[in-house]
Amino acid sequence: MKAAVITFPGSNCDRDLADAFAKAGADVVRVWHKDTALPAGVDVIGIPGGFSFGDYLRCGAIASRSPIGQAVVDFAGRGGYVLGVCNGFQVLTEMGLLPGALMRNAGLKFISKPVALRVETTDSAFTADYAKGQEIVIPIAHAEGNYQIDAEGLKRLQGEDRVAFRYAANPNGATDDIAGVLSENRRVLGMMPHPERVVEAAQGNADGAALFRALAGVMAGA
Repeated sequence: MKAAVITFPGSNCDRDLADAFAKAGADVVRVWHKDTALPAGVDVIGIPGGFSFGDYLRCGAIASRSPIGQAVVDFAGRGGYVLGVCNGFQVLTEMGLLPGALMRNAGLKFISKPVALRVETTDSAFTADYAKGQEIVIPIAHAEGNYQIDAEGLKRLQGEDRVAFRYAANPNGATDDIAGVLSENRRVLGMMPHPERVVEAAQGNADGAALFRALAGVMAGA
């Protein structure tokens, strides 16, 4: 598996994300936001958490218009795998690769703590190594993690089994307790919690490792 991790001004989880991919056996390449093309042979793109461009305008809005943005959209359009975590999830919604929007937390405060998630589907390359209904603990760190989508969009997500993770106890007001969603082709995942922060026991638990391991397994079998 060859993973490209994109860095924007203000990204602060890019190194963690690259390390998580590497621990799963990936060959990791780093991509700067001003690049206009992805390295050859990339299998998956990682868009990390942080505060891209200081979260000015709307979180992820400026990052989505960076020079590398069109290459990401084109890659996803060709069926490439894309993982967006926290700010990366916000970027993916701003790019139009995932539906909905991320708003200010219901309590209007930044939240940073481990939270329990329920795995809602195993029908994706990202969640295949979990069990449906499994509860995992993944940290969050966001002020704008309140996932919002209209009733029609929510019905579609539910009907197409595209809700990847839900919060066991909703920390931010997200619609239907949604913590992560999949694209129509199930190859793009956006999630607010940070799986890259829990990939080995020294980090408190390794519940995030299965996500990266599952991706590597899919690539190995391709």
